[in-house]
Amino acid sequence: MTKFITHFESAIEPAVTLPANQIQTMHNSRPLWARYDLDAVAASMTKAELATRPRSPWRYREILPIGNCIDPVSLNESMSPIIDCKRLASQMGLSDLSIKDEGQLPTCSFKSRGLSLAVTMAQHFGIKRIAMSSNGNAGGAMAMYAARAGMESVVFMPANTPIANKMEAFICGAKLFETNGWIDAGGKRIREGHDQGLWFDISTLKEPYRLEGKKTMGLEIAEQFNWSLPEVIIYPTGGGTALIAMWKAFKELREMGYLTSETMPRFYASQSDGCQPLVTAWEAGKRFADRHEDPQTTASGIRVPTALGDFMVLDTLKESGGGAVAVDEASLSRWQSKVASAEGVIICPEAATCVGALEKLLDSGQVGADEKVVIVNTAAGQKYFEGQMPKIPQIDLEVETDWATFEKKFLSQSNEKVSGPIQVN
Repeated sequence: MTKFITHFESAIEPAVTLPANQIQTMHNSRPLWARYDLDAVAASMTKAELATRPRSPWRYREILPIGNCIDPVSLNESMSPIIDCKRLASQMGLSDLSIKDEGQLPTCSFKSRGLSLAVTMAQHFGIKRIAMSSNGNAGGAMAMYAARAGMESVVFMPANTPIANKMEAFICGAKLFETNGWIDAGGKRIREGHDQGLWFDISTLKEPYRLEGKKTMGLEIAEQFNWSLPEVIIYPTGGGTALIAMWKAFKELREMGYLTSETMPRFYASQSDGCQPLVTAWEAGKRFADRHEDPQTTASGIRVPTALGDFMVLDTLKESGGGAVAVDEASLSRWQSKVASAEGVIICPEAATCVGALEKLLDSGQVGADEKVVIVNTAAGQKYFEGQMPKIPQIDLEVETDWATFEKKFLSQSNEKVSGPIQVN
């Protein structure tokens, strides 16, 4: 049995390396990169061999910290689908548009990837209690995988976190606490508890394993596109771990000789204008982002006023030739409806920022109509429906219905829809 990981490397000081055979967190309060013997990986994880394996993120285990040695803590994850969106593409003036739908993973979000691997490694190294500050999906996913592993979990969530996320954590037995501050403030207190030995901090980029789990999203995209990558990937960005993880995956695959496309994708980070620290930094040409004070967005997953890996995200955007785009917060529900009505895919409000960003990028000419574009839907939109129900027309079943009137009032697209009970004269 073999593990192909060789060491960890400081994201700020590459000369600083740390061993892979013990639990790691950060170096000088900065994240770590996992490094592998890629020649050995390529010899073991061939394309022909991959084709015989179950369609799950664990098919790439040689290029993950578990190698062939560690059994994963799993909820039977599968590869999330690439959904071809021809009708939506036509409406937006594109020839090729797809959605990578992470909402179909076991936790109904992309957080399944990072937390399954992070919990696996924590269990492997004998950790008994894990904790994080979360805007919702990550906290729920951590609680689910911790329960699966028989571990204790502690979650700090801002009070306005979606109720579905709170219930995920609560029902899975996590010690759940609402906070009166944003995710970054909660993260500082979680770190204090970590330093006091209360728990292991498994928050975004506070340990290197979640990033490696999220890397499988990029590995899947490469394989699902037959190793020829799309020109553009738009990703809703808060902490940004998955964005930098996908870029890392593509670079590793390129070094291994797997990719057939001549160019790498351009990454675009999308944010709501209610919380846009990375966009502000990008537009100012900065490598590190200032805190976005009083963040306000219904896209709770990207309501991150300051990100530990800000420089890693901004470095990726620059290296890939992409950028960062802020969109109108008030238009998120409109973009969700646009996708759902065109394709039947209910995207989360975070992914709605990708649609708005794509509109801007097409208008500015930064994305061409003939380019292959992938939008990542990071979570099932249904998780955000609490309190958002629109007013729906009512039917009195005891009243005889004049169907001609009904059609004119409620079904004809040329007439404005009305609310309230149907009154038939």
